[in-house]
Amino acid sequence: MSQRSPAMRRLSVEGTRLLLDGQFFYWQGLSFFNALYNPTFNASADARSHWLRVFDDNGINALRVWCQWEFEPPRDFVDTDPAHTMYTPEGEIRTASFARLEALLEAVRPIGMVVEIVLFSHEKEPNLPVPAQERAVRVMAQRLLPHRDLLLQIWNEDSTQVARYFDAIKSIDPDRLVTNSPGFASDLGDPAQNRMLDLLTPHTARGDADRFWEVAAQQVAALLTEYGKPVIDDEPARTGTIQFGGISGGTEPWQHIAQIEAMRAVGGYHTYHHDMFQYAYGAPSTPPNGLPDPDYSRFHREVFDYLRDHRVWELEPEE
Repeated sequence: MSQRSPAMRRLSVEGTRLLLDGQFFYWQGLSFFNALYNPTFNASADARSHWLRVFDDNGINALRVWCQWEFEPPRDFVDTDPAHTMYTPEGEIRTASFARLEALLEAVRPIGMVVEIVLFSHEKEPNLPVPAQERAVRVMAQRLLPHRDLLLQIWNEDSTQVARYFDAIKSIDPDRLVTNSPGFASDLGDPAQNRMLDLLTPHTARGDADRFWEVAAQQVAALLTEYGKPVIDDEPARTGTIQFGGISGGTEPWQHIAQIEAMRAVGGYHTYHHDMFQYAYGAPSTPPNGLPDPDYSRFHREVFDYLRDHRVWELEPEE
């Protein structure tokens, strides 16, 4: 690990690898979409630090968090609320939301984590007008200039005006790593977008593909070969909620672990997607605290055990 101050940490790209302060960094992420709006996580600085340590103890070194979480029914996801967004209707930045994001960015550094910030999500319907979105992109790029240990992901599962927003970010912060989730499962992005982005973060095959864990790795391998840049499998198959990509009878932990292993074998990275985010409090898949709690279910405990025991980012991969 670099001897520089944690505040000076810098993510960068070298070929198909991610680097943190010039050292190989194996991205082993966790989706925590509602991180900025969950009351348990944000109850205090101590509460936030506690849960970050829990994630770290379970093998996680990156968090994927969303700026927009204000969806309307029928998207009754855990912690959704009209006020849970980074942006005003005009594309200005809400002070309270950005303060929570900055608190998170400061809290992850002593632990050694990094953050992927999702600026917009297709689930917000109707979304902000394009001029308001571009205003938000530019203000976020400017405010995040001091923070070099994060990725900006333009969309979750959409490709609206990606080149426009990419150029807006780069005009303010040329060195910022920028990516995009181009669409739903197995939408791997168009060639122009994939050539433009600094790294790729598609949502790979899910329950609609036979032996999805093998298909997903083949998809990532093809992207690595074609574009020669890092690829994060940004939302692998979850525990089996049929409405959101699960398979009949339920995904098994071994299948999810097999997908992680296959991703490693081809040289890709992965972000673990806990299924709690697609349902409200009280649903069987939703922990009572609304957090991606490693101990909430047998499925998640098995996967987190594997992640905890395979901290492969600590080792330089063999050439």
